[in-house]
Amino acid sequence: MPETEISAVLKRAKFIVGGIAGVLLIGAVIVLVLRSFQATALERSTTLHAKQYVTTIMPKKGGNGQPLTLPGTLLGVIESTVYARSNGYVVRWVKDIGSRVKKGELLAEITAPEIDQELSQAVSSRAQAAASASLAKSTADRWQALRQKDAVTQQDLDERLSAYNQGAASLAAADANVGRLQKLQGFNQVVAPFDGVVTRRIVDVGDLVNAGNGGTGQALFAVAQVDPLRLYVYVPQVYARQIKIGDAVTVTLAERVGEQYQGAIARTAGAIDTATRTMQVEIRVPNPTGALIAGSYVKVTLPINVDDQALVVPTNVLLFRPEGTRIALVDAGGRVHLTLVKLGTDFGTNVEVLSGLNASDRIVLNPADSLADGDVVTLPAPPPKVE
Repeated sequence: MPETEISAVLKRAKFIVGGIAGVLLIGAVIVLVLRSFQATALERSTTLHAKQYVTTIMPKKGGNGQPLTLPGTLLGVIESTVYARSNGYVVRWVKDIGSRVKKGELLAEITAPEIDQELSQAVSSRAQAAASASLAKSTADRWQALRQKDAVTQQDLDERLSAYNQGAASLAAADANVGRLQKLQGFNQVVAPFDGVVTRRIVDVGDLVNAGNGGTGQALFAVAQVDPLRLYVYVPQVYARQIKIGDAVTVTLAERVGEQYQGAIARTAGAIDTATRTMQVEIRVPNPTGALIAGSYVKVTLPINVDDQALVVPTNVLLFRPEGTRIALVDAGGRVHLTLVKLGTDFGTNVEVLSGLNASDRIVLNPADSLADGDVVTLPAPPPKVE
């Protein structure tokens, strides 16, 4: 190969090697720049994630009338299930569910042929007893007159008087039996026991009913007096001493937003149930317009008196540690201080703090379990003001 060609090949090779070296150098520079950017971003991200962001709130003063809300069920002030008092078949019913009735008003009528036959037999037996007693009386009167003339012995007179007394007793027993059956026959008329509303009708024409309350199938009607209504709530032991007879309460229904009904505490059990550690409280709620329906599920708000100077905080600020209940406070420098507190009355979502807290303290809301004393936290920036 001529020398000139060799020289040209060498030059081209040098150019190629130089180009490759330049490309590699540029690539290395790009990689170094990218790594620098990534390291800076990672450092910023690490610094950002290392910060603990918390939300703080201020404690509130308790004030009077801190509410306690409990569930309950409205019931008629008087509720009764009406049973048949005689055996027989239902001939007719005249009141249905929703009917308003007065005391003694007819609800249904029963036919009891067995009682009718027993009454007829008892009347006949009474007539026989009356006839026997009448004969025994006239006989005793005659023997009494004969004894005064000394025509008969005292023994004979005593026998006639005994027969008369037996006849009189038999007549009294027959009268009592007739009266009993007449009263049973009167029970064929099923009447309302008090003024109220028929809430259930469990019988129809032709049904066979038995006397008494031997089973739920024998019940005929259910009647309730719905003005006023009553309801029972079970107050936890911690509030029991603050419940007073006559205190006003507020009743609300979930389906009637914004509507409130007023009631009053009528009576309390006066003792704590050892199984549930609650005290039963009866509340009366006036219902003159019938706006409230018996059986409704309601919420009852009872006033619980709290010291004006007491501080109240949400329950989601508490930290339960082995050494006691603590609250995380944040100072002006963003440093956390776990302070031991003494709790008072528990209001459900809020709790009273008796000691360990000041009204000016900033409290961490929903603190993490890993939060420790001395940690530095960051508070979120306040939203910009809209001008």
